[in-house]
Amino acid sequence: MKPVLMAVLVVGAYGCGLPTYPPVLSKVYGGVDALPHSWPWQISLQYMHSGSWYHMCGGTLISDEWVLIAAHCISSRSYRVYLGKHNLYMLESGSIAISPSKIIIHPAWNSNSIRDDIALIKLQTPVTLSGTISPACLPPDGYILPHNAPCYVTGWGSFYINGPPHDILQQALLPVVDHATCSRSDWWGSKVTQNMVCAGGDGVVAGCTGDTGGPLNCAGSSGTWEVHGVLTYQSSMSCLIGKKPNIFTRVSAYIDWISKSIAGY
Repeated sequence: MKPVLMAVLVVGAYGCGLPTYPPVLSKVYGGVDALPHSWPWQISLQYMHSGSWYHMCGGTLISDEWVLIAAHCISSRSYRVYLGKHNLYMLESGSIAISPSKIIIHPAWNSNSIRDDIALIKLQTPVTLSGTISPACLPPDGYILPHNAPCYVTGWGSFYINGPPHDILQQALLPVVDHATCSRSDWWGSKVTQNMVCAGGDGVVAGCTGDTGGPLNCAGSSGTWEVHGVLTYQSSMSCLIGKKPNIFTRVSAYIDWISKSIAGY
């Protein structure tokens, strides 16, 4: 499987997980404006309604033609993937909107739960990689993040439940909470499986800063940024509530599925 992923993810002069404009990593809990284009794999999934496009979910570019997103973001609507965005509401040089050519939802996804909340979008045309658009790396197959690993959630999501999206891309430090802690009965209990990652949730760290579908960004051992999580919809209900971390689909548990899905198209 790994040769397939390497062929897909290392494209041209822009390797994965190495932003041209590195992020400024604030240690302040809660969302802050991101440095423009410092998370160049962050995408905005937008849907058409009454002739206009609206932001719906975040997502992660993982190659020049594949995007990783949450299954719950997908329905029967018309979508486009907007890449290279920093301000959602301004025209920006180098940003581009591309329609999907294929959407693959994990076969075990069930809308009545948050399990297997992961999907892939193939872009209608490969995007030209640049300093403002480049992919994140995938984590090693099966890798488990250690407790308190300093990861960052990114997105245009609000600071409070049902609030409007931010215009500027936000980032927030979310330390990882290990499975043994997150699955305690007074935390998330049995709702959390081994195929999920918990982060934040001590009552201080904002839980609504990132969009659902968007990435949990963690630095790998080589210094590249890896997408270790896909934010589930459960997280939008847990802003600033103690012992209720954000819940992410653990990407490292789905490397084989991602590889086989990409290889099939």
